Amino acid sequence: MRLDRAHNLVTLMPMKDDGLGPVIQTPEALILRIAQSRDRQAYAQLFARFAPKLKAFVMGQGMTAAEAEDLAQDVLLKVWRKAEMFDPSKATAVTWIYSIARNLRIDAARKAKRVRELPEDLWQSEPARAADQVLSDAQSAQSLTGLIATLPEEQKTILRMSFYEDLSHGDIAKALALPLGTVKSRLRLAMTRLKAAMAALVPGDRV
Repeated sequence: MRLDRAHNLVTLMPMKDDGLGPVIQTPEALILRIAQSRDRQAYAQLFARFAPKLKAFVMGQGMTAAEAEDLAQDVLLKVWRKAEMFDPSKATAVTWIYSIARNLRIDAARKAKRVRELPEDLWQSEPARAADQVLSDAQSAQSLTGLIATLPEEQKTILRMSFYEDLSHGDIAKALALPLGTVKSRLRLAMTRLKAAMAALVPGDRV
C-alpha cells in the first residue's frame, strides 16, 4: 500500500492510549493535542475521521479520485503543520479544516488555469522529429527566453513568480504588496506581449 506524505505521520509510532482522555475525542480536542504536543495518536484519529470525507467533498467539486485523494492528504498535512493556528473561539474544527480544503482546491484550479494559458508548444510532448525541426524548436525556445528578458521588470517579475515559482495571484499580490487586480493586469499584459512577439517571429503559426 502506498505510504504518502500525510499518511506517513500516522504510521511512525504505535497507537496507544496516552492517558489524555477518551480514545475518541472531538476534532477540536484532537487539533489542540496536535498543536500542544505533536500528538500522533490524535492526528491518526483526525486523519481517519476526515480523509474520506475530504476526498468525497473535493470529488463533488469535479476532481478525479486520485486528485481528490492527494488534495485530502495535503489538507491534513497542513492541519498537522498549522495546528497552532487553530482558534476554537473563532471557528469549529470542521469549519477550519474545510476552509483549508476550499483554499487548496482554489489554488489547484488556479494552477490548472495558468497552465492552460501558457503557449501550448511549451507543454505538448511530440514524437521523434527531424534534426532540422529540433534545431528550429531550440531556436524558438531561445527566442522566447529573449523575449521574456525584454519585458518591463514588473511584468517579468510577476511572470516568473506565477509560472516558475508556481505562486497564486493572491500570493504574488501579498509578496509584492500590490492590489490583486494589478497583478492580474500585469500578467495579462506580459502574456499578450509574448504571444504577439512570438507570432511576429513565426508568421502564420499559432502561439
